[in-house]
Amino acid sequence: MTQDAANRAATVRLMIFDVDGVLTDGRLYIAEYGEAMKAFHVHDGHGMKMLQECGVRVGILTSRDSPIVSRRASELGIELVVQGAHDKGVAFEQILKRVDLKATEVGFMGDDLVDLPVLTRCGFAATVPDAPGIVRDRAHYVSSSRGGHGAARDVSEFILRAQGRIEDAIARYLT
Repeated sequence: MTQDAANRAATVRLMIFDVDGVLTDGRLYIAEYGEAMKAFHVHDGHGMKMLQECGVRVGILTSRDSPIVSRRASELGIELVVQGAHDKGVAFEQILKRVDLKATEVGFMGDDLVDLPVLTRCGFAATVPDAPGIVRDRAHYVSSSRGGHGAARDVSEFILRAQGRIEDAIARYLT
C-alpha cells in the first residue's frame, strides 16, 4: 500500500464505483430481443457492504442505463445510483452537491477514458489492472484484481485498512 494512496483512502466518506469494467468484467451479453445481462461478483458486493457497515457510503456512477444495475444496487442497499451519465464530470459535481461532501472526501473507481473527469478530481482514484495505461497512470491505487473479479472488494478492503477499520469489518465472522 503506497502511503499517498493510503492517506487518501483514509479520508474517504463516500466511495463511488463505475459498473462496466469495474463491477463487471466489461462484457455485455445481449440476448436476441435486446435484453442485456451482466455478471456481478459476490465478493465485490460483500466488500461494498463492509464499507457501508463501517460508515463509508457507497454509490454507483455509470454512463449506461440498465435495470440490472438498479436491481443490484437495491440488493446491496446502495441508494446513490446515477445512470446514463454521459458526462461523468458533471454528474460527479452534482453528486458532491447532493451529498454535501468535498471532492477530497470522495473516492471513485473507474476503468476507462470516460472516467478520467472523476478520477482526476476525486480525493482517492482507483482503477483495475486492465484499464488503459492513461487511466492507470492517473489512479492513486490499482487493484490487484480485474473488473468483475473482485476489484471492488480489493479497493473496499484497502480503504478499510487505511481507515483502521478492517478488523471491525470482519469481527462478526470471527466470533
